[in-house]
Amino acid sequence: MRCLSMKYVPKATEVFLDTGTRFPRRIIWAMGLIKYAAANANSRLGLLDNNIANAIMKASLEVAEGLHDDKIIVDVFQTGSGTGLNMNINEVIASRASELSGAKIHPNDHVNMGQSSNDVVPTAIRVALLYEVKNRVLVELSRAYKSLEDLAIRTSSVIKPGRTHLRDALPVTMGQEFQAYADALERDYKLLEYTSELLLEVPLGGTAVGTGLNTHPEYPSLAIGYLSELTGLNLKPARSNFRAMRLLTDIVAVSSAIKITALDLWRLCQDLRLMYSGPFTGISEIDIPQEVPGSSMMPGKVNPVTVEAVMQASSHIVGLDSSIVMASLLGEFELSMGITLAGYASLRQATIISESLRKIVDHVITMIKPLEDRARRLAENSQALVTIIAPIIGYDKAAEVSRKLLEGKTLREVLRDLGFSEEYINDILDLEKLVKPGIPVFRRKE
Repeated sequence: MRCLSMKYVPKATEVFLDTGTRFPRRIIWAMGLIKYAAANANSRLGLLDNNIANAIMKASLEVAEGLHDDKIIVDVFQTGSGTGLNMNINEVIASRASELSGAKIHPNDHVNMGQSSNDVVPTAIRVALLYEVKNRVLVELSRAYKSLEDLAIRTSSVIKPGRTHLRDALPVTMGQEFQAYADALERDYKLLEYTSELLLEVPLGGTAVGTGLNTHPEYPSLAIGYLSELTGLNLKPARSNFRAMRLLTDIVAVSSAIKITALDLWRLCQDLRLMYSGPFTGISEIDIPQEVPGSSMMPGKVNPVTVEAVMQASSHIVGLDSSIVMASLLGEFELSMGITLAGYASLRQATIISESLRKIVDHVITMIKPLEDRARRLAENSQALVTIIAPIIGYDKAAEVSRKLLEGKTLREVLRDLGFSEEYINDILDLEKLVKPGIPVFRRKE
């Protein structure tokens, strides 16, 4: 057995790509725990010597805890089934277990007993992604939609102009705008929660092609039971190992849910950028206090740096989703050939969306200060207010009124010219009424 205390270079690195793209920590964690669970199960079934099994289990936990990450050096872009990763892990564990036990422990005969890369790596990816979604993404997504709900309540009385096509539209409240995004992210939460449940079914025990050849019939349920205890996830044997080993569409579903979250987050950030634009030449309806200088040349300039960073991150998530879709198409018959790429990209998505949600909550959403006077003044000057008198004078005449507004007259002046009383004008131009359902001009008769 080779001693891994020396510079360890797997033979496979000569033929795989060497791009420096390494597997996320959570996948290595999952691989270590799978090796622990497998050794424990094989020992219980009388297939593996207890001394050897205990040494493998100890070494596997060290791998899971990150103590040997410097030896897990294979590139993500390797054989599509993940054999390179599996054997890299097997060799590291075998070497360390040999040191711990004083026995000669073989990476294939002992560490990989009852396993194949074809069932181990797809299991590890699902476990890693599910863990990250449950313990990070859903936590941050919950914080995000709840903080938007709080912001919506806080700005529920702030009246501002609506905008369609970036042109004046009827007034809304700032709270109504933020509530739209709170609702969107809550729906995203439910979608991600649902799709992540698909990952609970893992193909561990399917071995090379899904039949389970060369493993004990009781091994899958036993090993997956141990793995569930180790991870805190309610994992279960796949209803069809053949499906779980050749198709990655459950991972695609989770990726799509993360992508949808990123799209909603992107749109929120775009609106925030516009609302924050200014302070004198833009919309300037909100302030986002921050301390980071926005320009190396223009003193005092402050930019929406976190918002823009999140927009870039969201754009990257969309690209990662596309790579996962393509990875899911790789392969024929009994095996997917895009497992390693799908694992890498989906874990990157989970990391990026979690960080984006955390930062947008802590540094933007909770910091927003509505500029109420400015927002109301814009709403009062909106050309779209002519819409409220259209039911009385008709669309065509209302369009003429709109042209007069563009010439410089106020709506109040035009309404006076049309013969409406001051009391009636005040009533139908009450902005608090215009952000609610109803037909203002029919609320009272002139």
